[in-house]
Parts: sequence; C-alpha cells; structure tokens
Amino acid sequence: MREVAPNPGDTTGDVHPDRWRMLALLALAELLGMSLWFAGNAVAPQLRSLWNLSGAQVGWLTTAVQLGFVAGTGVVAILNLADIIPSRTLFSVAAVLGAAANLALLAADGFFIAVVTRFACGFCLAGVYPPAMKMIATWFRARRGLAVGTIVGALTVGKATPYLVHAFPTAGVDAIVISGSVSAAMAAALVWLGYREGPYPFPPRPFSWSLVSTVARSPQWRLATGGYLGHMFELYSYWTWIPAFLAASAARHAGSATLLPVEERLTYLLAFGTIAIGGFGCLWGGLVADRLGRERLVIIAMAISGVCALLIGATFGRGWLLVAPIALAWGFFVIADSAQFSVLITESVPPHAVGTALMLQTSIGFLLTTVSIQLVPPLVRAAGWAWAFPLLAMGPIAGIAAIRRLLTLKARMRAHTINADSAAPSAASSIPSITT
Repeated sequence: MREVAPNPGDTTGDVHPDRWRMLALLALAELLGMSLWFAGNAVAPQLRSLWNLSGAQVGWLTTAVQLGFVAGTGVVAILNLADIIPSRTLFSVAAVLGAAANLALLAADGFFIAVVTRFACGFCLAGVYPPAMKMIATWFRARRGLAVGTIVGALTVGKATPYLVHAFPTAGVDAIVISGSVSAAMAAALVWLGYREGPYPFPPRPFSWSLVSTVARSPQWRLATGGYLGHMFELYSYWTWIPAFLAASAARHAGSATLLPVEERLTYLLAFGTIAIGGFGCLWGGLVADRLGRERLVIIAMAISGVCALLIGATFGRGWLLVAPIALAWGFFVIADSAQFSVLITESVPPHAVGTALMLQTSIGFLLTTVSIQLVPPLVRAAGWAWAFPLLAMGPIAGIAAIRRLLTLKARMRAHTINADSAAPSAASSIPSITT
C-alpha cells in the first residue's frame, strides 16, 4: 500500500518525544561524516603544486568522488541493500570504510592513486548520505520537510568543513585529511550507539530485481527526479569551483598572481561560508516547504539560484563587497530545495521501495554532476571566469519545468480522487435495497 503523504502544515502526526533527539543525533552524524566529501578538493592547491596538475585534473579530485558515489548508490539500489540491510548498520559500516579510504589519500604518490582513493571514498559515502534521509523519515511525517532539510543542511556544513580547517595558518594536507577521517569515525559511532528506528518505519523487503523497475514506472518519481537532475547540474559545479572562482577573483582584484597569506585565509573562509550557509538555506527550505508545499519551495529556490548563476560573473575581479553577497546568496538558495526532492521521493513510491528509490535518484543525479563539473574548466580557458557559471542556470530552468509538470500531475490526481469519491454515493443509491 502506498504511504499517504502528509499535509503541509499538519503537525499532529509527529508526537514521539524522542524525535528531536534523533534529529539532532543524525544531523551531527551527517555533519561529521560528510566532511570527507571535499577533503581532496580542499587540498587541491597543494596537490596541484606538488604534482603539477592541470585544471581538469584538479576537477577530477571531486569528479572521482562523484563517480564513486554513483557506483556505490548504483550497487546499493540494484541489490536493494537500502531496503534489506538495517540503515543503522549500513551507515556505520560505510562511514568507517569511508574514513579509511580518505586516509589513503595521504599515501598517494601521484594523481592516479589520489583519484582512486577519492573514488573509493565516494563509493563508501553512498552508505552515509541517502540512508540518513530514510532514517529520519521514520521519525517524522507531518514535519518531514523540516526534518530532512535539517539533515541536508547539516551535511552541507559538513562538506564545507575542510575549507574551514584549511583557513587555519598551520593546517596542511595531513591535518585536513586526518580531521575528516576522525570526524567520519565519530559519525559511525554516534549512529551505531545512539540511533534506533522511529514510529513510522518503512517495511523491510526481500531482494527483488523488479524493485528498480517498480520505482522507475512511477510518473511522480520520474518528474521529481527530473527536477532533482536540474538541481544537481548546478549544485556540485558551484560547490566544486566557487573556491577557485573566489581565489582568482581576489587575485585579479589585487593585481597579483598570488595572494598574501591573510588574503588566502580570507578566501578559504569565504569558500567555507558560501557552502556552509546552505545549511541555513536547507532549514529555511524545510520550513517553507511544510507551509507552502514542496514543489512551490523548489520552484522559488531554483529560480533565485539560477539568477545568481547568471549574475555572479559580473562580480569577478571586484572587491569582496560585490562578490561575497552574490556568492553567499547563491550558496543559500542552491541547496535550499535539495532535501525536498528526497521528501518528494519518499511520498511518490510504495514504502517498501523508499530506500531503493532514494538510491536510484541520487545515483542518476550524481552521475550528471560528473559532466557539469568538467564543463567549467574548458569554459574558463575559453572565456574566463566571468563566463564560466551562467551555463549552470540551464539546470534550474529544466528543473522548474519538471516540477511544474509534477504539480499539474498531482492536481489531476487529486481531481480524479475527488470525482471518484463524489460519484460513490450516487452509485450506491442506484443499488436496489434488499429487504427481508
């Protein structure tokens, strides 16, 4: 039986006293665990200097994580592992393995080995990111938008933490990488020792090859995923390249090819801020989505982030007072809708398929990011940083189109249900009564 979607604004269904404690636990675990994601990107300037890397090779330090994540989510989705293995076990094991894969970067003696370690790290993170959204969904129904938004906000801040560590004057490659692995191990311990399923569990399901096709046949899943793809086309390219954009912009403004140590630290702090501010964006998105509806929030957030993609090039080479507001606004809105795509998925497929549906959605989305991330370096070489980001606005445009179609489909489904309900009494009255 399909799970009944909650009404936005209805909080009567969420009453368990432990729900906020579990939300805090999972949010902290995601913040710690996802600090692995951009560890390679944060140390890219040092590795670039050490190994004489090109811009495209620097991009591969993040693209490898994306591809590893795609492979990991693909394996989990095809084998139904998210709906067979308890989420607590999947998360904890994956976080420990991810911490080990991240540490292996310190043993890399060249670009190829570094890429392999980043791929392995991304593969393991497939067991850290999507399961957490399913886990918190067992504790919330009416306020699921806020709950999942909090989780995505926490992991957004977590992804930014390597840049914060890098902003410290004495932080080198070892400190950034080791701090990420220690954080991921702490996340595994938190979930293993402290998490339990909530009052709205998704029923377990034996392995079935047909579960993926069951998910893919849902028109609501396809349209929600279409919006998600537009979102992902923009998101990870922004997160990957905004630190480089800020550094190049600061150097242009200073009229020097290299930055002073103070300027470099300020650049890393702003890079941290542009990603971490998305945590507040996710909280805002969750609150608005629970009041106005998920689709409407998604359309608003994608429209604003698309405008920021078009405008930020005009600030290149200007002072921080012009660059920072656009970069921070983009960072806020580019992720504000992310959690709502996951919530839309939990409401669009049968409950026993939720884990697989989330894995399949994220697998396809992250595969797309490997293309959009690699689009930026050729644009920079051809036209400069001022023209590198406007292309990303194509993602929000396509995503908005898909979500508008989803709204139309849901309106038709509601109208059909109302018509069927109103016709039921008439049909009943036409049946002759039987008397004895």
